[in-house]
Amino acid sequence: MSGVWIFRPDGVFGPQVGSHQPESSYDGGQGSSSRRKVLVHLPTGQVVSSYSTLEQILMGLGWERYYGSNSNLFQFHKQSSIDLISLPREFSKFNSVYMYDIVVKIPNIFHVRDM
Repeated sequence: MSGVWIFRPDGVFGPQVGSHQPESSYDGGQGSSSRRKVLVHLPTGQVVSSYSTLEQILMGLGWERYYGSNSNLFQFHKQSSIDLISLPREFSKFNSVYMYDIVVKIPNIFHVRDM
């Protein structure tokens, strides 16, 4: 059977019926969810609202700007790590996919929340 399958509250797995979409559905980072995601700096509780704010926080944690060959990306790396944080040049395209990438690479410092 094709279509969307969901776990119902009674624990049964089955096809989605009607146009009702569960509250916890994954939006793929495309912003189709009714709630907007924000990246929060946990030590200060500050919502990251611009790349300048994010850059300031990352530099304080030992991350440096990385100027690679791709000018469409805003990138950071850390000397002691193989991780590279790559973000779209425009902050308006900064979505939950990029936020979760930061959370995974810098645990216990950032958190993604619904606004």
